[in-house]
Amino acid sequence: MTAKRKPPTLHQNKQEVNKKAVLWVGISVSLVIVVMIVLLIVNS
Repeated sequence: MTAKRKPPTLHQNKQEVNKKAVLWVGISVSLVIVVMIVLLIVNS
């Protein structure tokens, strides 16, 4: 009874997490690029 097997829905959740992680990485990279561009414009 204690060794219950988890349902195979974990795989789908991992794919969702991966999609969210890719989305967050893309947002953070674009934010860094925008900040760099703004700094370059302000400095020049």
